[in-house]
Amino acid sequence: MKIQWKKLIVSIAIPLGIGLVAGWITSDSTEMFESISKPPFSPPAWLFPVAWSILYVLMGIAFYRVWIAVATAERRKEAFLFYFAQLIFNFFWPIIFFNLREFLFAFVWLFILFVLILLTQRKFAKTDAWAGYLLIPYLAWVAFAGYLNLGIWWLN
Repeated sequence: MKIQWKKLIVSIAIPLGIGLVAGWITSDSTEMFESISKPPFSPPAWLFPVAWSILYVLMGIAFYRVWIAVATAERRKEAFLFYFAQLIFNFFWPIIFFNLREFLFAFVWLFILFVLILLTQRKFAKTDAWAGYLLIPYLAWVAFAGYLNLGIWWLN
């Protein structure tokens, strides 16, 4: 299958762009993260932008694979609905957590995000198996983020 470069670039640019804007809005997050009590196994602050960049690229590739997959327009539309819903929740979580410092509300928000990612992953997998596989690291990272978020709420 020939790569459709414009679609691939757009597919990767969307989540990276959303992450970049959220990162800009929460640009003071490193200092805040360093100043609070954290649960065991909390990674250093520098790891978060690295991990998120990788996850955004994987999300973009998964989106691209569904976009070009041989599937009904209805199946693709439903998958994209969940994908964009989870992107919106993804965008607002760091604002709720870092800027507003509403740790418990951020945890609830993150739980909803996890459910949306899981639904997206299942919809993507029905359209293209690899698209579904590409979202598994994202699910794992958000589950770990939930542990961190809940621990931070509890300790602070």
